[in-house]
Amino acid sequence: MTAAATGTNAVPAAPADLGVGPLLRAWRERRRMSQLELALSADSSARHISFVETGRSRPSEEMVLRLAERLDVPVRERNALLLAAGYAPHYPQTPLDDPALDALRSGLERLIRGYEPYPALIMDARYDVMAANRGITMLLDGVPESLLTPPLNAMRLTLHPQGLAPRIRNLREWRGHLLAQMERQIALYRSAPLRELYDEVAAYPVADSPCPDAADPAEDVPYFALPMRIEHEGRVLSFISSVSTFNTPMDVTVAELAIETFLPADPATVKYLHMTAS
Repeated sequence: MTAAATGTNAVPAAPADLGVGPLLRAWRERRRMSQLELALSADSSARHISFVETGRSRPSEEMVLRLAERLDVPVRERNALLLAAGYAPHYPQTPLDDPALDALRSGLERLIRGYEPYPALIMDARYDVMAANRGITMLLDGVPESLLTPPLNAMRLTLHPQGLAPRIRNLREWRGHLLAQMERQIALYRSAPLRELYDEVAAYPVADSPCPDAADPAEDVPYFALPMRIEHEGRVLSFISSVSTFNTPMDVTVAELAIETFLPADPATVKYLHMTAS
């Protein structure tokens, strides 16, 4: 098990100097809601929503939180809305290594350890790895130390030409999936650090995938989702990725944690992982 502590360098919130009105309007437009639709869902009036967005009316703290909930605004950005409206942040940001999160941290570590021999890891909003199990460290065999220096970044490790990329048989498809995932998050969070990471990994050169050889399965496997097909010690392993987050988080750190698990996508991968672990 590897683990890393979190600090205060997570994805920053939107600037508060825009004022709460323009920020709320931007979130409403992003959700493709009219002022009337938002007003009805928040038990308000379109007139009041219009006044808030134009700065003619200052919303109460309760109204800011209510509108943010109806607009499904991320927890960090809800704090930004409150600050822009002149209120104190409502949601704390507790470092993952804080004693207050001991139960959470221990539970997460038990979860990914219990998933072994299959790979699993925990990431923050910028894809920095907070913890990983032995299934992940097995896949990282041979990756240069320069890429393994904390904080480890899952996107960089996967797509860097000296990382896992040369081993991924369907690199172009898997790369496209990861970049599209990052694009959706950038559209949601408008994060400058996440955009910088995207620009970095999107610029990595893409080598042609290796030609099939005897290590590939003898026949096609009917995958139920896009797999990551990766070489390990002469074998081709196939994994389906699943990402989980917390329901109704009340802390910024917890809200931005994601648990990614890799489910074996064919019987050969299941057999190999259990054989390696035994």
